[in-house]
Amino acid sequence: MSKLKYLAGYSATVTDQVHKLIDNDKLAEVLLKKYPVAHNIRTDKALYVYAVDMKNKFLRQSGPLSKVVYDDKIDVLHQALGLHSFVSRVQGGNLKAKNEIRIGSIFKSAPLEFLRMIVVHELAHLREKQHNKAFYKLCEYMEPDYLQLEFDMRLYLTYLDLSGKLY
Repeated sequence: MSKLKYLAGYSATVTDQVHKLIDNDKLAEVLLKKYPVAHNIRTDKALYVYAVDMKNKFLRQSGPLSKVVYDDKIDVLHQALGLHSFVSRVQGGNLKAKNEIRIGSIFKSAPLEFLRMIVVHELAHLREKQHNKAFYKLCEYMEPDYLQLEFDMRLYLTYLDLSGKLY
């Protein structure tokens, strides 16, 4: 498997630059210069508060979040970084809806910017189920640097695959 599996959709120009960083042992230096510390949102409770605060700031009209947790199994089982699920159940004569967000536990020790980008991504699914133009426009509304953060997070994941922990 390619050592740049997280950058598969990017141009040869970009991937060549990343290969040079890796070959010259500079990828960690570049990441640490831009993102020097990991966040301190370590518990599911703290993650829930963080996500709900962000949801309340940008998506007040969307349904409530019933659960936001770190999940150890996400990247292994789903080849994903986070998951949003919407479950509807009938209880008596009422329809109950639950929105849950699961974030890969790999983001427990990542820069806050990457955690924010993943939370924004999953929150955007409250309104837009598909990864379409409206979805990415909503992501950029909540996080103007969304696309750059997504790229940098892919560099971070590449580093973790090749070298292990950064923080």
